[in-house]
Amino acid sequence: MLSEDKVSHLSHVILQVLKKSALVTMKADEGRVLKEIKRVLASELAQEEQIDRTVKAKLASYSRGIVEGSAEWDVLYRKTFEEESRKHAKT
Repeated sequence: MLSEDKVSHLSHVILQVLKKSALVTMKADEGRVLKEIKRVLASELAQEEQIDRTVKAKLASYSRGIVEGSAEWDVLYRKTFEEESRKHAKT
């Protein structure tokens, strides 16, 4: 998980990019936009952490006992993480 300072920094960077973009017109004040950026980042990070926990629990439940950090574990982790991410994207 990113610290609150890092989320805040990323939020400010995103806000600056949006302000400079010719494709974006802000209809709300910067404070509200910044708050919404932070909320979305926090929500996405929380969802990613939940998916990570779910994936690790699934891999730990395998009867073969796959060692975390091994090449096989890494491949299965990525595959399972992608599957879980797709499930969450549908909801």
